[in-house]
Amino acid sequence: MRWLKKGFLFSGIALLLLSLAACNKAELEKVKVGEVTRSIFYAPQYVALEKGFFEDEGLSVELQTIAGGDKTMTALLSDGIDIALVGSETSIYVTAQGSNDPIQNFAQLTQTDGTFLVAREKIENFSWEELKGSTFLGQRKGGMPQMAGEFVLKKHGIDPTKDLTLIQNIDFANIATAFASGTGDFVQLFEPTASVFEKEGKGYIVASFGTESGHLPYTSFMAKSSYLEDDAKTVQSFTNALKRAQDFVQEKSSAEIAKIIQPYFENVDIVVIETVVERYKSQGSFATDAILDEAEWDNLQTIMEEAGELPQRVDYEKLVNTTFAKKAAE
Repeated sequence: MRWLKKGFLFSGIALLLLSLAACNKAELEKVKVGEVTRSIFYAPQYVALEKGFFEDEGLSVELQTIAGGDKTMTALLSDGIDIALVGSETSIYVTAQGSNDPIQNFAQLTQTDGTFLVAREKIENFSWEELKGSTFLGQRKGGMPQMAGEFVLKKHGIDPTKDLTLIQNIDFANIATAFASGTGDFVQLFEPTASVFEKEGKGYIVASFGTESGHLPYTSFMAKSSYLEDDAKTVQSFTNALKRAQDFVQEKSSAEIAKIIQPYFENVDIVVIETVVERYKSQGSFATDAILDEAEWDNLQTIMEEAGELPQRVDYEKLVNTTFAKKAAE
């Protein structure tokens, strides 16, 4: 009978633990996040998810990938998601269209452009002058990659409309395929595609647009002003978890980070993931904290203006809320 009582005791304890675990899980507050694409560029976000940093802050983050900045912002405006991870330029576009509930950037994730210049042939001692007279397969017009790309070309004395043949009418998802099939001498690509092409001999990375364009709020977490006000505690918890992940990415090796985020890139070789993480780390693409500063905001608008895509200049204080990021950094 004693062993039977012990059995009941152990069973009771197990049920109690399971019950407590279920209750704790039920108490987590759900936050719906929409990312504009799935990218190693967003490594700190995946680290926060995999390491349980959001759960430690009492949050259950539901992440979905919504292809395209316009669709991501539509989901945010219609309350399909609570928080959007997308280029900061989209908040300016939305503001220009008029809004009674402005979209505000509250936590920066990346602080440089994330694309690379890939050449069809291997080039030793590359010079930007080599793009003159070439066919350049660029990114979609109006998007941050295209604007940063043209900004860099102009910085090196290249007029995108006169000095080369610029192709911009190919959908984002098909740019890499178009280059692989023979279109263009140079192409502007995100990772991990750029590194995969290099590994397969389809192209060779010769320059970084991120290094050349300087610091800017390339990708930020943003939400409606009303959400930031009504759910301030939730937003603070979210930003705290993100800061933990940012610190982790800065402190740990690229190999360790690659292993953690691999579940989000099942079709990408672990060696490629590590290479990409290291490349982004070495050029300072991952923001070291979530604070979007005014100099970065001004650089963003300058790049948009030079590309002819800035509808109007918007004051830093109107679309940037650093309250949560500054508190998380304390």
